[in-house]
Amino acid sequence: MPDATPMFPLARPLLPGMPLPLRLFEPRYLAMLEVVLTREPADFGVVLIERGTEAGGGETRFGTGTMARVAQIAEDGDTYVLIAHGTHRFTVDQWLPDDPYPQAEVTPVPDLPWNDELDIALMAAEDAVRSDLLRAADLTDLDWAPDTPLAEDPVERSWQLAGISLMGELDQLSVLGSTSVGELLERTVDGSAAALEILEFRHRPL
Repeated sequence: MPDATPMFPLARPLLPGMPLPLRLFEPRYLAMLEVVLTREPADFGVVLIERGTEAGGGETRFGTGTMARVAQIAEDGDTYVLIAHGTHRFTVDQWLPDDPYPQAEVTPVPDLPWNDELDIALMAAEDAVRSDLLRAADLTDLDWAPDTPLAEDPVERSWQLAGISLMGELDQLSVLGSTSVGELLERTVDGSAAALEILEFRHRPL
């Protein structure tokens, strides 16, 4: 029987290579953390909530996500503050009872292979996303600055580029389904441009 993977449904998907800061205080997630810290590596799955909220349970979840590996942890009274990092993608084969925290049987999704012929596409995508962020910075507060540093590894850099882009939650979820780096970069550029267009429309003078 496959091992049960601890799961953390969130209001935003996690992409490989991206950091994930969390504050854990709900009893179910404190119980999850206790189990996660006994694992090697100390990881858990992150999926986007389809319907419902992060607190209280009972939410409906999407079936594609990213594993998160605990990198730093600190105790703050009855709360644990941790930083995890997205590693690899997975699909949910079966949700198990929340006993006492969300769990599922999952199948890892293979990493995307890199081809040096994609160097130009990556550079072009990065220029486009950073330009979109620069234009958006004049209109709203951003989660990620236009000059946010990215990893040297080209595949991780491609995922991070999607992670810092202007795309919304459902677009980032769609990006998780990419079957090649070229597709990932194309979806990122298109999603970022579409998000910027909506943002600029909303801020257009009447």
